[in-house]
Amino acid sequence: MTGALLAGVAFGAGCFLLVRALFPPRPGLAASLAAFDAAVRRRAADARVDRTSPHQEKLGGLRGKLGGALAAFYDSRGWEQRTVRADLAIVGRSFEAFLATKFLLPTAAVLFIPVAVAYFSVLGLGVPFAVPVWMCLLIAIVFFLLPDVQLRQEAGQRRADFRHVVGAFLDLVAMNLAGGRGVPEALMAASQVGDGWAMRRIRDALANARITSLTPWQALGRLGDEINIAELRDLSAALSLVADDGAKVRQSLTARAASMRSRELSDVEGKAGERSQSMLIAQLLLCAGFLLFLSFPALMRVIAA
Repeated sequence: MTGALLAGVAFGAGCFLLVRALFPPRPGLAASLAAFDAAVRRRAADARVDRTSPHQEKLGGLRGKLGGALAAFYDSRGWEQRTVRADLAIVGRSFEAFLATKFLLPTAAVLFIPVAVAYFSVLGLGVPFAVPVWMCLLIAIVFFLLPDVQLRQEAGQRRADFRHVVGAFLDLVAMNLAGGRGVPEALMAASQVGDGWAMRRIRDALANARITSLTPWQALGRLGDEINIAELRDLSAALSLVADDGAKVRQSLTARAASMRSRELSDVEGKAGERSQSMLIAQLLLCAGFLLFLSFPALMRVIAA
């Protein structure tokens, strides 16, 4: 009964997808305009990422076509995925590659269902047909969510590193302002000091601001929006308000750098405390197991007596 039900569901889903592929619905005017605006924004964002991340992942072949089709489908539905796009921008990956990975991994797990059924049949375990099917479906769900979890963890680590660089960048800008330079010159001179990936992103954003007729603080604000760094957005807002007063800018940047270092130190201390507590729990469990190992023979002797 379960096999017939699953076969009917699969057949019905296949017929539905075949009909939708042969006779696609005509998008409305609002959906077409939303897709056009999203495509323009995506091309602009991809161009900025290409300029700032020369080692970004490139797609080609079937994976590239599939990722492009999925990205166009997302744009036609108006699904912006801002958080995902910001995470991808900071790790240097393309949205198309992410969507292709999310689709191909669970598809491979679903296509593995006949192999799993044949494997259980060869072993002669006598399990029902639904067991390998549900196992593969569960693995497909895990594979569908795995790229999001991995991306979120990697993006969180890179954001922490970027915030650390921003704190040092603010100190360097304050030092250049104290030397008599203007705000634009101080920003560019400070970005020339380091050669890490975060400092390169800041330096490229400031260099592109000259080409696109933007102020340096507007470029920093756009970079903060692109990679979802609140400190860059706050810095952009502060510089846009007090760009004409060097002393206030210098004091503000110094205070911001000090607050960022204080917050980073608090986060490090908190993580160290969590790890100390986890080590303490592990030691207590180890001691409990050792005491149980010592008392077990005596307890069994008492019970046997």
